[in-house]
Amino acid sequence: MGAMTGNPLDEPLRKLVGDRTAKVLGEHLDLHTTGDLLHHYPRRYAERGELTRLADLPVDEYVTVVAQIAKADKRTYGGGSGVRLEVVVTDGSGSLTLVFFSKAAHAHAHRLIPGRRGMFSGKVSVFNRTRQLAHPDYQLLDADDGEQAKEAVDAFAGRLIPLYPACKQITSWKIAQAVETALNSLAATGWAGVGEPLPEQLRTARGLAPLPEALEKVHRPRTKADIGAARDRLRWDEAFVLQVALARRRAAESALPAVPRRPTDDGLLTAFDARLPFTLTRGQEAVSAEIFADLATDHPMHRLLQGEVGSGKTLVALRAMLGVVDAGGQAAMLAPTEVLAQQHHRSITEMLGDLAESASMLGGSDVGTKVVLLTGSMGTAARRQALLDLVTGEAGIVVGTHALIEDKVKFHDLGLVVVDEQHRFGVEQRDALRAKAPKPPHLLVMTATPIPRTVAMTVFGDLNTSVLDQLPAGRSPIATHVVPAAEKPHFLSRAWERVREEAEGGHQAYVVCPRIGDDEDGKDGKDGKTGAKGGARNVAKSGAKEAAPADDAERRPPLAVVDVAEQLAAGPLHGLRVEVLHGRMAPDAKDDVMRRFAAGEVDVLVATTVIEVGVNVPNATAMVIMDADRFGVSQLHQLRGRVGRGSAPGLCLLVSEAPEASPARGRLDAVAGTLDGFELSEIDLQQRREGDVLGQAQSGSRSSLRMLTVIGDRDIIEQAREEAVAVVTADPELTAHPDLRSALDSLLDADRERYLDKG
Repeated sequence: MGAMTGNPLDEPLRKLVGDRTAKVLGEHLDLHTTGDLLHHYPRRYAERGELTRLADLPVDEYVTVVAQIAKADKRTYGGGSGVRLEVVVTDGSGSLTLVFFSKAAHAHAHRLIPGRRGMFSGKVSVFNRTRQLAHPDYQLLDADDGEQAKEAVDAFAGRLIPLYPACKQITSWKIAQAVETALNSLAATGWAGVGEPLPEQLRTARGLAPLPEALEKVHRPRTKADIGAARDRLRWDEAFVLQVALARRRAAESALPAVPRRPTDDGLLTAFDARLPFTLTRGQEAVSAEIFADLATDHPMHRLLQGEVGSGKTLVALRAMLGVVDAGGQAAMLAPTEVLAQQHHRSITEMLGDLAESASMLGGSDVGTKVVLLTGSMGTAARRQALLDLVTGEAGIVVGTHALIEDKVKFHDLGLVVVDEQHRFGVEQRDALRAKAPKPPHLLVMTATPIPRTVAMTVFGDLNTSVLDQLPAGRSPIATHVVPAAEKPHFLSRAWERVREEAEGGHQAYVVCPRIGDDEDGKDGKDGKTGAKGGARNVAKSGAKEAAPADDAERRPPLAVVDVAEQLAAGPLHGLRVEVLHGRMAPDAKDDVMRRFAAGEVDVLVATTVIEVGVNVPNATAMVIMDADRFGVSQLHQLRGRVGRGSAPGLCLLVSEAPEASPARGRLDAVAGTLDGFELSEIDLQQRREGDVLGQAQSGSRSSLRMLTVIGDRDIIEQAREEAVAVVTADPELTAHPDLRSALDSLLDADRERYLDKG
C-alpha cells in the first residue's frame, strides 16, 4: 500500500469502521484503507421487482439474493427434542430453502413470515436435492405495518441495491454499511484531499466523470446510467495507471546500458544455418530479424516470443543464443522443470552436432562452443565441471533449472537470458539470473501459451512482443475428439483400440492423467507407488455408469498415472510397452524414460502434465487425456501439441464424464473445434478471474484490476496505452502529475510494483 500522503483514501479502515470490522475486511477481503473499500465495487445491483434466478445459484458459494418469503414451517425432529424452521423464498423463477435450528428457529420464526421480502445471504448447499442456505444472515426490506411499512417500501421502490462480493465472515449489506460510512465521511469534507489520477485534459476530452462522482455513483446509483458512467471512469483509472507504470518501466529499461551483441560473419550462427536441413518459415525469419536488431543495441532487449505449439520458438531462441556466443558472450536458457531442461539440452546438442563442442575439445568445430546442462540433481563431479566451464567461458550456452540462480553459479560474460514458459517462474528467480552480469543482459521470454493482444499489453506491457503463428512445413494436422465416457462407454473402448492401432503401426502414444497416485492417505512415495489400490476406478473398458453432476461434492478423485498405467498394461494395451512418467520420479529415472520413449523403445507413455511443454517426439501420434475436463483450455492445447510433430497425422482424444450440457463439456468442445491457440486463449481468459491472468500468483498480491476486463475492455486498454506513453514521454518522473504518482503507489501495491519492475 502507498505511503501516507494526506489523501483520505489512504486512511486505515479502523479509523472509519472500528477495529473489529476493519480486521474482518483486512483478513478476509484484503481491504485495509478507505480507498481499498471504495474500490471494492458491487458485483451487481438488485432492483425492486428484479427476479434473480434462484435455480441457477452455484453450490458451495456464498451468495446474496433478493426474494420473497412464500412459506414458513416450524417442525420438530428427534422425537420432539429438536426444532427446525424451514422458510421457502422465491423470485418467481425458482425457490430456495432457508433452514434454522434450535434457538435460532424460535428467534426468527416471528419475523420470517410469508409475504415479506428480504436480502438473504449464506453458503449454498444441497439437501434432499433442494438448494438451501443454513442459518443465513438476512435483512428484511419492508416493515411490519403502518407508516413504517410505507417508508420502507418507498425507500426500496425504484432503488438499485448494491450487492458486494462477500464472504462467510461479513455479509454484503455489512460491507454496504461500511461503504456508506466512508462516502458520508468524505462527502462531509467535500472530498477534500482526494486526488485525481487522470490528467484533466484526458478526462475532459473523453467525457469522464470526476473520481468523487464516479465513486458516489458506483456505490449509490440512482439509475443504471449512473452505474455506466461510474464504470467507464473507473475502468479508465485502472487501465491508465497500469499503462503508465508499464510505460515508465519501458522508458527506464531503454535508458539502461547493455553490451551490443552482433553476430560475426562466418561464425557459429552461419555454420549452424548452413547445416539446417530446412529453410526457416517467413515468421521465423521476421522474428529473428527483430531479435537481432534488439541485440545490436546498447540497451537491453526485453522481448516476449509467443507462438503456437510447434511453431519453432526453440529454434529462433537457439539462433539468438548462437549470435550472442559469436559476439563473445554467453547465453543461459532457464527451464521450469528438469525434464524440460534435459529435453532442451538434448535437442540443442543434437541440432548443433559437432558445433556443440568447442575448438579446444577433440572432434570439436573451429567455431563451436560447449553446451552444458545444470540442474539440482546433477552429481558433484559433473556439476563442478559445468560451473568451471561457465566461469572460464569455455561453455557458451548453458541450459538449466532454478539451479542456475544459485549464488555459486558465476558467468564469464552473460549476454542473453532466455526464459522458457515464463509463467512458471517467480519474478525474483528471473531477476536473480539477470543480476549475474555486470551490465543487464538481453532478455528473451518464451511462452507456448498464446496470449490475447490486450493481455500482452497489460501483463507483458514492458516487453516488445513477437508472434510466431506459422507452423513449419511438414507438420501434420491433429484431429481432436471428445470421448464421453459416461454416456457412451464403448467410445472409450474404441479409444484404446485406436492407441493399439497406432502402436502396431510403428507409432507411439501418450496417456495423460491429472494425478500421480492414490495419495490421499499420504502414502504416495517418490516412486509413485499407490497406498490404496482399492479406490482406483477401472478405466480400461468403460466410463462411469452415470455422469457426476457438475456441482457434486462427492465427485470421485482424479484418475492417477500409476493406476491407469497398471490397468492399461493388464487390459486393453496388454502386450504393448507401457511406462509411466511423473514429477516424483528420480531425475535419472525420468530422463531414462524420456530417452527410451524418444528412441522408440516405449509404446505408450502414461504421464502427468510434466510432458506439457517442450517434449518433442515426432513419432508420437496419439494422445488420450483422461479426466480432460479437469484441465484448463490452454493446458489442453499445450498437451495436444505433443502429437502431430512428425509427418504422420496426430490424434487427440479428450476423455470426460462431464454431462453434455455442462460448461466443462463446452470447454472440451471448444478445444476439439479449433487448433487456433489464440482463439482458445480468449475462451480460456473469459472463464478465468482477471487476477489469475495478470500474474497474481507470481506477485503474491491482489490484482489491481477490479473493474477492467482485459478481453471486454480492449479499446480502453489500447487508448490508455497511447495516452500513458504520451504522458510519460513528456514527463517521465510525473512531476506535473502528483495525484497520478500517488495513484501508482495506491493502486499498484509494493509487490505489484516489484512484479512490473522485474519484467
